[in-house]
Parts: sequence; C-alpha cells; structure tokens
Amino acid sequence: QVQLVESGGGLVQAGGSLRLSCAASGSSFKINRMGWYRQAPGKQRELVAGITSGGSTNYADSVKGRFTISRDNAKNTVYLQMNSLKPEDTAVYYCNADVYSDTDYFLRNYWGQGTQVTVSS
Repeated sequence: QVQLVESGGGLVQAGGSLRLSCAASGSSFKINRMGWYRQAPGKQRELVAGITSGGSTNYADSVKGRFTISRDNAKNTVYLQMNSLKPEDTAVYYCNADVYSDTDYFLRNYWGQGTQVTVSS
C-alpha cells in the first residue's frame, strides 16, 4: 500500500506564488508517472501537470508558463511550483501517481487527499 500526502496549499492573492509538495510513502514500490490534478467547485477534475520517471513533463494549456512540475526520485516526492496565480486557479489540488509494486508486479494508481488552493482577486 502506498500513501500520497500533499502539502503547501493555502490562500494567496492574485499574482502570488505557492509550492505544492506530494510525498509517497510505503514499501517495495517504484513510482512511474506522477501528476497534479485540480477540481474547482461544480467542475470536473482536470489534469494540471504530469511528469514521467525520466523527467518528461506535460501541462494544461491554462497553466503553461506559470506552473512548473518537478520530482525528487530519491525522496519519492513531486512538486508543483505555481507562479502568477489567478483566481481561476482556485481549486482542490490532488496528487496522482502510477506505482509499480515490487511484490506482486502490478501497476496501481493512487490519489492523495487533496489540498485547497484559494486565489483572491
């Protein structure tokens, strides 16, 4: 079993910055792709950014040039640096990871509990 724990959300004014972190814990696993999703009230959950184990990244068009995803494989941690935040970035942000088990060789998908990001105008 793997747990993803997010941190770093909060309230910030428009134009400000926040850095989200997501740490994976457990035993006998390797993390493949990691990503950040968000869900605003009344809207569907959407992909914000993803990163492969090799460091290749992809971003939603709405955050390109403002957000940066990165990871520390030694710490099993993924980060999301969010700059030039806008009120429309307000949402619950969720960490997501594809995790390969070293015990049963299955690839499973895990979600974090979510962290609230609120951007005031």
